[in-house]
Amino acid sequence: MRERDAGFERGVVAEELTELENAMVTIMRVFHLYSRYQCKLKKADLKKLINKELPQFIQEIHEPQVLDQLIADLDINGDSEIDFQEYSTLIAMVTVACQQFFVHKESK
Repeated sequence: MRERDAGFERGVVAEELTELENAMVTIMRVFHLYSRYQCKLKKADLKKLINKELPQFIQEIHEPQVLDQLIADLDINGDSEIDFQEYSTLIAMVTVACQQFFVHKESK
């Protein structure tokens, strides 16, 4: 584990974390990995994150206008970058969509 990653778990023994807490730590680690610990994702960072970390849940982004629209939809503060709160919105949206898909699929 990199030294910066350890900050997410200071004072917490990994074995003490629940499954949900581990998932939350992973969400934070992935954000900081792709933002290079700058707390903001640039357009290229977001594209790489989506294509590498969400390939089963989001179609790979090839068209620049698709990425531009996604950033416009997420970028609440209008700075053309995605902060952690905006990233969390993306994660929540994808999670809700996947949950709805799987529930619908199971009910058939």
